[in-house]
Amino acid sequence: MKKLFFLAITMAVVALSSCNKDDDKNKNNDAAQHDAQFEGIAKVFLQNTVYPTYSALASATEQLVDELKTLRTNKTQANLDKACATFLEARAEWERSEAFLFGPAGDFGIDPHIDSWPLDEDAFNTGIKNTDLLNALNAEDGDVQAADNLGNTLLGFHCVEFVLFANGAPKQVADISDLHLIYATAVAGDLRNHCYQLEVSWMGADAPATHVAKVEELEMNCTVAGGGKSYAENMLSAGKAGSTFPSWLSVMQQIIQGCVDIADEVGASKIGKPNTGEDPTYIESPYSWNSIIDFYNNIVSIDNVYHGGVAGKRDAANSLAKFMEANHPNSHKAIEAAIDGALKAIGTGKGSTTGMKYPFVNNIADQSAAAASAACATLVEVLEAANNALVSK
Repeated sequence: MKKLFFLAITMAVVALSSCNKDDDKNKNNDAAQHDAQFEGIAKVFLQNTVYPTYSALASATEQLVDELKTLRTNKTQANLDKACATFLEARAEWERSEAFLFGPAGDFGIDPHIDSWPLDEDAFNTGIKNTDLLNALNAEDGDVQAADNLGNTLLGFHCVEFVLFANGAPKQVADISDLHLIYATAVAGDLRNHCYQLEVSWMGADAPATHVAKVEELEMNCTVAGGGKSYAENMLSAGKAGSTFPSWLSVMQQIIQGCVDIADEVGASKIGKPNTGEDPTYIESPYSWNSIIDFYNNIVSIDNVYHGGVAGKRDAANSLAKFMEANHPNSHKAIEAAIDGALKAIGTGKGSTTGMKYPFVNNIADQSAAAASAACATLVEVLEAANNALVSK
């Protein structure tokens, strides 16, 4: 009987050991499969979202500088209106990039440099009377002079916006002085340079040669930690020596966290601070009345990241959405609903019968703004849950 008992125990241990090995093997197979999927998602994220967005942004800001230079030599309303339209195009591309502000936008301080608000109007009005400053901005290297002599609250999109727009529309060309155009053109040049920097930092040598040459001329940082890798190369070498990403899972976590961060900023800060009375002056794009479109495009940036690319360049089969749908269907459904809910709650601004009341700058306390803020908070929750689900898998 004792022999039979010990034999049974031995067989059970062997069987359990075999099961454990099979379980480990299955887990390893799942991990390898997921790593392969994550690598594919990362490639799509770069090629279909990051590259086209930053390329369009660089192109639009380049065009804006050219059009402002034309406006300076030929001050017509048509030329002003054209520059304003290009400004709004550039603005849209920037806002559609904010789900991936990690990387060079944060590492090199580009985000606050080109997109701080509110504009310091008092300092601007003082600066426009400073002959030495205006002479510097009017020089051939006025773009560099702007970067060197102006602080974040006097630079970037909102400085140019202040010069070109008033009360939600292009100004009358007669109301814009030559000095204002000198200032705006120099600031727009600096804005363009930093958008080149974003593009080159991600794309490396695949960026347009003229853009690469410009950032090299200006000695702008464009590699990870001062090394030899672009931000895309760094991401695509996840898990290897020299990459800041220890695993493919960490890449997915960073991508989702970028979406969390902008959803939270839109809801809690961009909408929330003015709406709750915490800071009534904290209003993005108050001169063009483009605030609601800014917020909407921020959520579009999340949608693009999640679904595998910008409009017209999506790879749904290799998207984060497809992975979540297959592996975490409940979380996927929640994200889909929350993205849609945030877009609807924010709305599309002027002419829209739904969403936030237009213009936001004149309706910061409206209940529609509170509803949009709440919808963004829901989006934050479901995205954070998705990140947790990835870790637990």
